[in-house]
Amino acid sequence: MPAVRIKDQWREQRLFDQRSLVCAAIMGLGVLGLIVRLFVLQVARHEYYSDLSQGNRVRNEPIPAARGLILDRNGEVIAGNQPAYQLEMVPEEVPDLEDTLARLVQLELVRSEDVGELERTVESSRSFDSVPIRLRMSDEDVARFAVRRFEFQGLDIKTRQTRWYPNGELAVHALGYVGAISEQDLKHIDRAAYAGTALIGKLGVESAFERELHGTNGYREVLVNALGRSVERQGAFVPNLRTRSPAAGDDLLLAIDLKVQRTAEAALAGHRGAVVALDPNNGDVLALVSLPGFDPTLFGRGITATEFGALQADIDRPLFNRALRGTYPPGSTVKPVIALAALTYHVVDPQAHRYCAGAFHLPHSAHVFREYHNEHHGSVDLDDAIARSCDVYFYGLADVLGVDRISAFMAPFGFGKAAGIDIGGEKPGILPSREWKAKMFSRPADQVWFPGETVNFGIGQGYLNVTPLQLAHYASIIATRGKIWKPRLVAAYRDPRTGQIHQVPPQSDGQVTGVAPEDWQRVVHGMIGVTTRGTAAAIGYRAPYTFGGKTGTAQVFTVGQNEKYNASKISERLRDHSWFIAFAPADEPRIALAVLQENGGAGASAAAPIARKVLDAYLLGADGKLKPPQLMKPPQLMEPRR
Repeated sequence: MPAVRIKDQWREQRLFDQRSLVCAAIMGLGVLGLIVRLFVLQVARHEYYSDLSQGNRVRNEPIPAARGLILDRNGEVIAGNQPAYQLEMVPEEVPDLEDTLARLVQLELVRSEDVGELERTVESSRSFDSVPIRLRMSDEDVARFAVRRFEFQGLDIKTRQTRWYPNGELAVHALGYVGAISEQDLKHIDRAAYAGTALIGKLGVESAFERELHGTNGYREVLVNALGRSVERQGAFVPNLRTRSPAAGDDLLLAIDLKVQRTAEAALAGHRGAVVALDPNNGDVLALVSLPGFDPTLFGRGITATEFGALQADIDRPLFNRALRGTYPPGSTVKPVIALAALTYHVVDPQAHRYCAGAFHLPHSAHVFREYHNEHHGSVDLDDAIARSCDVYFYGLADVLGVDRISAFMAPFGFGKAAGIDIGGEKPGILPSREWKAKMFSRPADQVWFPGETVNFGIGQGYLNVTPLQLAHYASIIATRGKIWKPRLVAAYRDPRTGQIHQVPPQSDGQVTGVAPEDWQRVVHGMIGVTTRGTAAAIGYRAPYTFGGKTGTAQVFTVGQNEKYNASKISERLRDHSWFIAFAPADEPRIALAVLQENGGAGASAAAPIARKVLDAYLLGADGKLKPPQLMKPPQLMEPRR
């Protein structure tokens, strides 16, 4: 019979008691840990977690800084600020971006063609940043959104400052414009510094001095509910909300004189071209004109694709800055520097006469280099050749000088390199030489420099190309007998809080050396002759000051050997470009300028009258007399901005 196992109750009881003790110990340790953790959370680190909790209910809202003003040399506002309503989005609070934008399109608050760019901008932004969706909302736009506000989580209307250009198109190519911050802009800016900011400088002064104009944003803490909307309080919770005021950007005092700028633009109105006027004593840009222009307000309010397309498609290219980026043959405006080179290298007797029969022949060549419009000047010396712009005389000088000496001598006058203006976009032009041609052309036959190219070089034709800024810079160097100053648009900064002005010192770029004082004087005398008895005598008639100048007529296309130029029989855009450079007064110059009228014909009839109006606007007072030098300095702007 098998053994029967009797149940050991005492053993089971002991096992149960042991297990109960272990469970009780574990529970006790858990409760103790919970108590310790509660103590840490509620007592030891109460302040830390209180701040975190408040952070869930308090949102930092950026306060954009007011953009700095831009003023002319006399304190007239060129670019200011105006309040505007703006529709903004916080991406992390928007449940469906695509659907939200589609509904905004239906409400006509967003243009359908802008949706793609807006999506890219939002996706490139930080999720907690407020991203501008619509700039400069009208009262009707605000009302249309307000009645449907409950349907758009994460969107709200903000009051911001936007850019205001009181003079419209005036000086737009110098000033530039501001536009909406794009996806590309977000890649190179400090996003925190631009939080809440919708606009950024795109061209000209607005872009080149973006850092100074932008200022430093402030912020304010705002109590929000679960939907992200601002509230005054949540139950008994009263947060300690902080605010930091923004610091406005610096005001910029430009060297531009708006009176001169207006005069230049009015004189050139209806034509394509450029005017650049400089103070030859320090490089101040007194006027920078490129026509046609455009209204910068279009970009500040958000330009439509249709509007931008129309600007791009315009055959007259209003977006193109002709003053800095347009390159053209300078024509006869280079004759003064060719004369200086001939005098410096002692290859010409300035008093010796040469006979101009209207044509020039190179030895052993059948090619004929003719005078402009087949003129015949007869017997001329150097002074006459400059004053009357005798091509035949300068054909001969160029042939004797040779391309190597011409190119080397012209380089210090700023040809073939950027003048160094303090905004971007300037082109260097072309100063040809043997080395330049060898690099530019791939075929060996095209790399050879021919004597006929040197002859053309001597009257500013051929490969030589300049910008209007370069030609004004060159005129200022002649005016000062060799002193070189970098052109500058910004003359000073002004602190908007104190009104204190910080001058920007002019930058010297050296001096033309090796030219004798008497040679400078001979060439200047010839340029005075241009406006008294030469090609531009008509505009110098009864001028209350003496000034030097030089006309230039640059061919746009080549006339055949046996053909005559007839402007009335060719397309308007194939006609000659009209140039004029000048400086005044001749003995103590205060202004130097270059005027270009595209396809304007002769420099004397088109560009020169514009130059005279600009000179008068700057130099003469209301009584028609020359202003004293002390009245030419700009006033000090000491009033702080309100």
